[in-house]
Order: sequence, then C-alpha cells, then structure tokens
Amino acid sequence: MAVSAAAIRKPAVAGMFYPGSKRALAEEIAAYLAKIPKAEGEAWPKALIAPHAGTIYSGPIAASAYARLAPGRDAIRRVVLLGPAHRLPFRGIAAPEAAEFETPLGRIPIDRAAIETALAVKGVGLLDAAFDGEHSLEVHLPFLQTVLGDFSLAPFVVGRSEDEDVAALLEALWGGRETVIVVSSDLTHYLDYATAHRIDRTTARAIERLEPEAIGDDQACGRYPVKGLLALARRRGMRATTLDLRNSGDTAGDKSRVVGYGAWAFEEEAAVRLGDGDRQALAHVALESLKSGLAQGRPAGIDLARASWPLRNHRAVFVTLTKDGSLRGCIGSLTPEKPLAEAVAEAAFNAGFRDPRFQPLAASELDDLDIEISILSAPSPIAAGSQAELLGTIEPGRDGLILQSGRHRATFLPDVWKSLAEPRAFLAALRAKAGMSTTAWPADMRAWRYRTEAFVLPKGGR
Repeated sequence: MAVSAAAIRKPAVAGMFYPGSKRALAEEIAAYLAKIPKAEGEAWPKALIAPHAGTIYSGPIAASAYARLAPGRDAIRRVVLLGPAHRLPFRGIAAPEAAEFETPLGRIPIDRAAIETALAVKGVGLLDAAFDGEHSLEVHLPFLQTVLGDFSLAPFVVGRSEDEDVAALLEALWGGRETVIVVSSDLTHYLDYATAHRIDRTTARAIERLEPEAIGDDQACGRYPVKGLLALARRRGMRATTLDLRNSGDTAGDKSRVVGYGAWAFEEEAAVRLGDGDRQALAHVALESLKSGLAQGRPAGIDLARASWPLRNHRAVFVTLTKDGSLRGCIGSLTPEKPLAEAVAEAAFNAGFRDPRFQPLAASELDDLDIEISILSAPSPIAAGSQAELLGTIEPGRDGLILQSGRHRATFLPDVWKSLAEPRAFLAALRAKAGMSTTAWPADMRAWRYRTEAFVLPKGGR
C-alpha cells in the first residue's frame, strides 16, 4: 500500500549538514567508511554512541562507529535511534507520527509496532513537532542506509528526561541480535582545543566506566539519552569501548573554538568474558575477604585503580562456599550494584559470616572450603502463565531462575540443577524457598532466567 506524502518525513538538513544529492552523499559516506579498518569476526555491537554534526566535522568519527555494524548488514533489521532536542524544548521523550523518514539515499520505514510499545513507557509520547528541523537523528540515517541492508527505524527525540525513563525505553525495545541501538551526541561546545580535549577525555572515561552520574550538563548535548544508555548498560553488565575521540579542530582545522566528538561501541555480556588473570584475581579477592572477615570482621578492601576493566565493571555475583561437598554458605546479589571486584569481596564475606542458615565461619574451616564465584547475566523475563508453561521454557542445567509473587522472591543458581535435576522438583524447591505455595500457581507470579559464568577456587589450589 502506498504511503501518503504527509506520512513521509522529508530531510530537513540535506545540503547543509551533509550533501543534498544522492551521488555526492553516497560517495562521501563511502569515503569515510573506507578509511576505517574492516571489522573482524561475525559479531557487532549492541549499541553505539556517535556524533551528529555536519559530516565534514564529525563524519570521520561517526564512520568509526558505523563501520562496526558491517558484519550485521544482513541480520540487523531494526535500529532504535535516540537523539537530543536542539530546536524544541520539552520534557520527556518524543515519538514520531510519520510512517517513513527520507534522505537523498531513499526512504526508511518507521517501525510502528516498536513505537506503540514505546508509548507504554513512562515519559514517552507522540510529539511530531520535536522532529521538525531536528538534525540529531537525521545525520545518522545516511550512514545506516549505507552499512545496513533492509531495516526499520524506531526514532526518538529526547527532551529533559530521567536516566531511568530512557533506560526503560531502551529495555522495552532491546530485542535480540536483530536490533541495534544508536544514541546521538556531540561533546563539549565552543571551547578552546586544549580545554575541550581535557573535558572530552573525562567524558570518555565516564562512558567507558558506565558512570552516568559523572557526566555533567556541559559535557554532552545528548547527555539525557547517553546517561540512560549508560544506566542500562551498567545493569546489563556491558562493556563500552572508545572507538574515536576528536574534535572539530582535528577534522576541520580551526582550533580556537571547537566542538568535541566521540564514538563508542557497547557489547553485551556474552562478549565480555573474563580472562584467566581476571579469574585468578577474583579468586584471590574472595579468599582475602574471608581472611579479612576472620581477622577484622569486615570484607577486604579493593583498590579499583589497579583493577582491570572487567573487574571494575558492575556485575551481579554470588559466592558459594562448600565444605566436603556440602553447602557452607551462599550469598550474592541479583542486580549489578557494585564493581565486580567489590561485589565478590562483599559476597564472599557475607557467605562466610552472614548467611543466616549457618554459623559464622571459623578459622579452622578456611583450608577445607571450595569457593565458587558465579557471575550472573542480566535476568530475562519469562512469559509463563502456568507452571506447565514455565517448565516448557526453562533449560535444565543451564538456566538460573528467579520467581516472585507479591513479597515472596527467591532464586536458584544453575548449579542447583546438580542436586535437583528434575524440573518439577527444581521448581517446587524454589517455590518453597520463596515461601510460596507449592500447589496453586499465583496469579501475580513473575519469572526470570539468567546464565552464569562460574569458576571454583578449590581448597587445594591456594
């Protein structure tokens, strides 16, 4: 069915921020991308931050981000694009009414189903006027049209917003490998070259460390969508990598008043695996925290400045202590509230001295303990209206499971399958642990699954 002209959002800044002719635009974008080393392997980032100035200024930096999507050309089917509001001040997050966006390279269909999903999120509403003349989204479209095949777009202009509202929108549209998120932002504006470079490096460190609270109002024009992405990326245990960090003084020559640009790629936790050195460091942290508990009654202190990036990343973790094959303590958190090294130190101390099921650890037991560290993936909700549906969804031996009904909530790590291999028994024991009825299925029952990266420090390995 043909789309009416009124439903097509025409380009507003073609011929100003980027070339207005199809041929010139295609050649310029291709030239920027050709200067970026080809992405290796078959993986691509889940999310990007890229700049939105005129292509002669920020095009080379944006290309460093979009080149990373090349391996997903035929698999990426939806792009969720968030940019800041420059022309219309408002509160909240604006969704468009248009059916298609257009550039000189062609039209891109709007994913109306995604828009409808987004409209159920707090702070999101239809506000077509927010897109009038707005360049923060439009300048990304030619890059996307060049590096991807057929895809639909879910675009949003972000006004003054809370981090959690933006994070909730991204969570609602997260999807799988078919969905990529792009956040549009430039950095400092109209400072001298040296000052801009210093502040932009500070912003880059905050992004790499997934610290939205460290980004001030003058550090990024797209701070609202950037901070929302960082908040969610921290919860999901992602890794942010700086791809490029320059300013208009580097790309256009004038260094007296510059605008900063950066590009970052965010990888999901499946791609963020611990190396052998990281595992050894965490095993040492857990052991030292137990020793500190025995000697001083508190967890071991952690020097994060000397920790590797994976150990500084916020992750959810459990520490399990066993003695002669029997459980001796198990404590942790289902949410990534602290850097991994600190979380392991705290969980080991709590497993040894604060698990209410056991007496505090005695010094004589330390050499007889096996210490297991389990790093959790982000929990994924399971739609299960009955016990039978849930049993048909979970994967025994691999899935950790969280159940919640009212105030009753409990989890079993995947390791529990070793002693409760039959799914019905596993589920019944988890419901009993949560204090729920093991017969009637509560109407408000909610369930989540997760996986763990687990390793053991055996008592003979010290």
